[in-house]
Amino acid sequence: MNITLPKQYNFLSRFSRLALINVLSNLMEPLAGTISIAFLGHLSKIDHLAGVTLCATLFNIIYSLMSFLRMGITGVTAQAVGLDDREEMLLVALRNGLIALGIGGLLLLFQYPLQQFWFGIMNTTLEVNASGIDYFRARIWGVPAVALNLVIIGWFLGREMSGYVLLMSVVGNMANIVFDYLFIVHWDWASTGAGTSQSISQYLMLVVGIILASFKTDWEEAPNAVKKFWNASAFKAAFTLNINLFIRSSANMFVLIIFTALSSAMGTIVLTENALLLQVLLISIYIFEGIGFATETLSGKFKGQQANGQLLPLLQVTLGSSLQVGLICALVCILFPEIVFGLLTNHDEVTSLLRSYLPWLFFVLELFSVSLILDGYFAGLGLGAGIRNASLSGAMLGFAPLAIMAGYYHNNHILWFALSMSVITKLVVLGLQLQSFVVQTFVSNVTESRSKSSEGA
Repeated sequence: MNITLPKQYNFLSRFSRLALINVLSNLMEPLAGTISIAFLGHLSKIDHLAGVTLCATLFNIIYSLMSFLRMGITGVTAQAVGLDDREEMLLVALRNGLIALGIGGLLLLFQYPLQQFWFGIMNTTLEVNASGIDYFRARIWGVPAVALNLVIIGWFLGREMSGYVLLMSVVGNMANIVFDYLFIVHWDWASTGAGTSQSISQYLMLVVGIILASFKTDWEEAPNAVKKFWNASAFKAAFTLNINLFIRSSANMFVLIIFTALSSAMGTIVLTENALLLQVLLISIYIFEGIGFATETLSGKFKGQQANGQLLPLLQVTLGSSLQVGLICALVCILFPEIVFGLLTNHDEVTSLLRSYLPWLFFVLELFSVSLILDGYFAGLGLGAGIRNASLSGAMLGFAPLAIMAGYYHNNHILWFALSMSVITKLVVLGLQLQSFVVQTFVSNVTESRSKSSEGA
């Protein structure tokens, strides 16, 4: 029996396909990272696990900071696809690729100050610090590849080529798992092995991405695109959007840095507990982001096609899907905590105390399931300022005051409350902006409908 959907919902099959492939490809990276932690968590010394989880948080922050490279290209590329402007598609990739190279080079240049800053603010043992520094020194060399991979992935997503993103992820992350086994288990490189594995796998992923991108590039457009590459207004628009998204990422980075720093000040056990909870949260966030990527692609394309009537139905579908996924992730952690966290470590002194924090994990998961969809929706529409303002409000008004209280009272529950309030505050600000956008879209649709009726008469 065939079911005919209303015209404004005719994107459902495309959304389902994009979301499924995006989630699968997005999950590859955190799962590979989780396997690294699991290998280390079963070594005889807990210092390797604590050191790598401590430093892995830094790289999660760095990659979150650089996520504007992907967000800044997906929506703009999708809008160019909606307009069927092939030349602009190529220009978007080239300009953002140059920005990515510059960022990767700067991070390599300033790696020592970055290392000193991070481990300087962490209050932990010398052994944990040493393991973390070994991991940092090996993994930092993969950052330029990560930056370029973000641009290539964003470009593919904007063109609805999620299958290519999945292929890149499979190659890179399966290689990471193999190298983890060789370096950590077989050759006993411990922290250094985990970092080296991450770096090599990112470069393999980049090679695959460049090859795939070359097949999907219309090289006949290249001569004209090169002539327009240094267009000042185009670069200004790209930088404006990217700076807004960078500020958004910086606000998120601030929250994670303070959260981890306060966790480390509460002792190695609390640090490791929070790191494991964050690992589960980050895996879930990658699922939400996969749905958010599909949202960004379609909202950008609808904007390029001026299909305003589909923007609100898109938001309804994506928010509902993400909330359901968030509920499933939360219930798995609450109903089967021994299985979930037992896969990450066999240290009973860590896992035995995790249960008291599971309600917080449930609450935070549901909040992030909404927040990341709205981020993708606004990014696809090119409304970077809205995401910027919401993220800044969440970090400064929602998180910071409670984080100060958590540090003063040395209380981990207050710290998780602070993380929750950061997302709640962000959602309030995004909700107010969304309400304004809905009203504008409704008025635009009514005006367009009356104009068509007048023309028909």
